[in-house]
Amino acid sequence: MTEKFVDRLPAPEIAGVVIPWFTPADRPTPDRLRETSGLVEALGCRLGFVRPDQIRKVNPSFLLSGGIVDRMAADLEAENCTLAVIDGALTPVQQRNLEKRLGMKVIDRTGLILEIFGLRARTKEGRLQVELARILYERSRLVRTWTHLERQRGGSGFLSGPGESQLEADRRMLDDKIIRLRGDLDEVKRTRSVQRAGRRRSGTPVVALVGYTNSGKSTLFNRLTGADVFAKDMPFATLDPTIRKLQLPSLGEAALIDTVGFISDLPTHLIDSFQATLEESLQADLLVHVRDRSSAADLDQASDVMKVLERLEKESGMTLPPLIEAWNKIDAVLPAHAESLKTLAAAQTDVPAVAVSALTGDGVEALLQRIEKSLLHGQQEIELVLAPEAGRARAWLHQNGDVTGDRTEDDGASHLVVRLSVERLGQFRAEFPGLIPAAS
Repeated sequence: MTEKFVDRLPAPEIAGVVIPWFTPADRPTPDRLRETSGLVEALGCRLGFVRPDQIRKVNPSFLLSGGIVDRMAADLEAENCTLAVIDGALTPVQQRNLEKRLGMKVIDRTGLILEIFGLRARTKEGRLQVELARILYERSRLVRTWTHLERQRGGSGFLSGPGESQLEADRRMLDDKIIRLRGDLDEVKRTRSVQRAGRRRSGTPVVALVGYTNSGKSTLFNRLTGADVFAKDMPFATLDPTIRKLQLPSLGEAALIDTVGFISDLPTHLIDSFQATLEESLQADLLVHVRDRSSAADLDQASDVMKVLERLEKESGMTLPPLIEAWNKIDAVLPAHAESLKTLAAAQTDVPAVAVSALTGDGVEALLQRIEKSLLHGQQEIELVLAPEAGRARAWLHQNGDVTGDRTEDDGASHLVVRLSVERLGQFRAEFPGLIPAAS
């Protein structure tokens, strides 16, 4: 007799989703519907339904009007849903009222993305950043209408004054956690700073991939470096930043960074919490903006990415590095369209671009050449002879420049060929005056 084994894994949550929209300009496109469905599936939930609903008049208690709430309740019951998602921003009161009305857990867009980030975080740094984002989100949702928030007594006897409210105690507890987490993340920042200084001393150029979530950054990262970073056709497949060696045609070794993907309406808490990671991009020598050119929402997505980068630039006080674009997923469009994209990319002058397919490798060699050309832009190649006693200058050039030739002459002098940025060249002249003629 064959024994039957019962699958003891918990059944996946079934989610019903409503995307509220208010004006024709923000009516969800098919791409937005696919993105929202992808977010729900990335959480490991089965999708019961996803539906855009126009909100003609905002209900302060529910956000949605009474008729839409009733319709959502009926759909949730019909699809046996266990989770309700509002792909928009809910106030704490609206979220609680909807949970009471619908009889199940309700999360908004920020909550949904935070849940996914919680699942995706693998490293200690990633978990710290997610925890900080979650606490900042929770703190913003403390409200005075909870039933357990009556004031505690400040002392003995009925005449004692009111003590600290539960709300104030909760807020203080979260503030303590925020301080602790930010201290831990400051330690991460210091570690990253030391690592960056090491790469800078070795003269290793740093290239960072940025882009909208699901644009194919991790697939391109794997293609360029031969790594095996988790890459899947879903939002936020990669959360933790990864650095690998990249071999360039003539420059040799560089460092390539894969970063977390951006998304429209990226919650403020996430930008604040992931600033240590995102700033790694601003410290790079070159940004490669990976765009999904097979998506109808490509232009909007590119705009969202630039908004986040510009916000980081403003808040950090750092200047954005030079930027080029990788027009990805040309394998997902018709051959004639792919050829047209290649022609358009080659003709771009404001922001250099290369049309590629991270999946098939088409255009990747051209992208590597474009990366190298952009890294070399603004660099100068100098040739100089250093006497044997100029050992410190020679060591400085090896640490801060790209030494492409180093030959020892019969008299012991070093004949060097070095590539230096304009900034580094100025630093060398200031520290070792007279070693390089002014015309070089």
